[in-house]
Amino acid sequence: MTETTPLHPNDAFAARLDGFSEEFVAIARERAALDAREARLLARSAAYVDATAEVLVPQERRSFERLAVARRSLCATLAMATRMSEHTVQQLTGTAEALVHRAPAVLDALAAGRISVQHARVITDQVADVPDAGRADFLAAVLPVAERSTPARLRQRARILRERLHPESITVRAARSEADRRVELEAAADGMAWVHLFTTAPIAYSVMERLDAAVAEARTVPGEDRTCAQLHADALAWLAACGVTPARTDDGGSAAAGGGPAERDGAADAVHASGRGRALPRPVAVEARIRATVQVTVPALTMLDQADTPGVLDGYGPIDPDTASRLAITAPSMTRVLTHPETGAVLSVGRDQYRVPADLQRAVRLRDGTCRAPGCGRRARGCDLDHSLAWEHGGTTDVGNLACLCRHHHRLKHLPGWSLDHQPDGVLTWTTPDRRTHRTEPEPAPF
Repeated sequence: MTETTPLHPNDAFAARLDGFSEEFVAIARERAALDAREARLLARSAAYVDATAEVLVPQERRSFERLAVARRSLCATLAMATRMSEHTVQQLTGTAEALVHRAPAVLDALAAGRISVQHARVITDQVADVPDAGRADFLAAVLPVAERSTPARLRQRARILRERLHPESITVRAARSEADRRVELEAAADGMAWVHLFTTAPIAYSVMERLDAAVAEARTVPGEDRTCAQLHADALAWLAACGVTPARTDDGGSAAAGGGPAERDGAADAVHASGRGRALPRPVAVEARIRATVQVTVPALTMLDQADTPGVLDGYGPIDPDTASRLAITAPSMTRVLTHPETGAVLSVGRDQYRVPADLQRAVRLRDGTCRAPGCGRRARGCDLDHSLAWEHGGTTDVGNLACLCRHHHRLKHLPGWSLDHQPDGVLTWTTPDRRTHRTEPEPAPF
């Protein structure tokens, strides 16, 4: 009788973990293959609308405008069908076309599961403006790196390889890229948001050096308890929102330059006289200098300090009641919107301007909140007020026939294959060129 050696616990663990790893790798390969399939589909769909743009957008005279509008119609259709943002679909389509037409070997590696879609995007981002003369060499050098690196490591190596193999001068490319500089705002949770600055490297580094200097000086102030990250954020907020750095007081401390007593009193714990250094104002001091031209919805009892219901900042969402109350009190050009504490019904939208068209606009924008196209988040105050049933076709100018549409979706609505039905309760039903229907409802009362 043969005796068997019992399996060591470590061996059993290794065998089980190996099974998990194999399944995880298999799923990753399947996902990569699906991403490659999606890329080929998006490239085909883009080629189709390009070929039929003259039929899809007959009113445009110039061919490049027809192509642009037809592409946006396609992306809007696909975005509504999948509940993605149009920007995401546009990015996916751009990556797909780059893979199919400029980097087919990368697409093949993605389909085989040797790389992920993140690797593929890194490569297409880097190869985007590489001329034909250097593209083949770049792809031949970067693809092996992608097959053995993480996307982050690939991004570093790809940038170096692109620079080494690019046939065009960096001076020419830098001048071209500078035209893309911009600032972007991204909402975050819990009353916070990101501000992204895309600018030239020298400017970006000079900004950080100035912030570093302000932080280093602020850390010498007695009693300063903020982290470096918090000080960097407060320094940038003060510079951007107020346009100045904190100035020293006569006795060697610092004060909010240009601010009146109210502003300085609001940040007494941060802007104070000290024997050395230069204190950085805290966020409350920056907020005290804001003269808002925004719409803030403030529940009535919150204004009376009898409830803890959040306010709503137009274009962002919930903010804490203290901040909402401060903004509502100090902003002279703000539309103050009071809501019933139990039902959320609007009690007042302010009466600073008593003209019927202005009140009607305010009511529609308040009801809609954003563009009423499915998935569009453009704020209502930046949208057109569109007659759902055109005026020349008997449409009336009232709440039941007006909706907020951004310029892009206002234009799409009139293209062949698109239609819009406006119900009395404010529900809009969109029909897209693929014959699908999508409903959007008025913005509900926030709280």
